[in-house]
Amino acid sequence: MLRFFAGPMGAGKSTLALQMAYNYRSAGREGVLLTGPSRDGRMSSRLGVAEDAVQITESSDLVGVLMGSSFAVVDEAQFLTPRQVEQLAAVVDRAGVAVDCFGLLTDFRSHLFPGSGRLVELADEVNRLQADVFCWCGAPGLINARIEGGRVARSGAQVQVGDIGSTYRVLCRQHWAYGITEKGRS
Repeated sequence: MLRFFAGPMGAGKSTLALQMAYNYRSAGREGVLLTGPSRDGRMSSRLGVAEDAVQITESSDLVGVLMGSSFAVVDEAQFLTPRQVEQLAAVVDRAGVAVDCFGLLTDFRSHLFPGSGRLVELADEVNRLQADVFCWCGAPGLINARIEGGRVARSGAQVQVGDIGSTYRVLCRQHWAYGITEKGRS
């Protein structure tokens, strides 16, 4: 089964991914942890739990990486290419590998990441994580806003990795739309 678990920053995606890997191993299964380019080969949670993982690049062949595994847990799945998502689906269908993907659904402009979009199209199951994440106003946080110079960014590269001078903050749809990053500021 190919499953996709999506949520905004702070929703517990990496924590759940690490728990899922632990549960598979506890059941005697052998598998692979995969993570995107921003994690330097580590799958880590804000809660302090971390494990080594295979770092995926745009040129990674996931069929080759996953052959012989019974499961794969993929963190930062939004960074997968559509072709890599198709490779995951093929490994599920042809080799019976259980694949659980965790990632952001949309970018700072509220547009689907290509990898996330393809997962929504191909996954057997798509789940929105239900851990509560809040905007500064207390409303549900839905959008991962990129903040540049104290303002909500509306353009720029979809993916920025490393120290880029930007920060990210989860905002409700209304405050993202109006560009209000905190109380008393617009």
